[in-house]
Amino acid sequence: MTTLKVIEVLAQSDKSWEHAAQLAVTKGAESLHNIKSLYIKELEAKVENNKIVSYRINAKLSFELD
Repeated sequence: MTTLKVIEVLAQSDKSWEHAAQLAVTKGAESLHNIKSLYIKELEAKVENNKIVSYRINAKLSFELD
């Protein structure tokens, strides 16, 4: 039987929400093993001078415990 743990992470990118999601997984993989899924709870964008300058996500990473 597999046991998973879930942690909440925040990530930001100047390119896209998808890039922010990938950054969350990539950075998480530096200290977590067996990442199984990413659930994005919230999307947010920072705006300056009527242009989006950064994309932010609030997400949950699930990973399998050793």
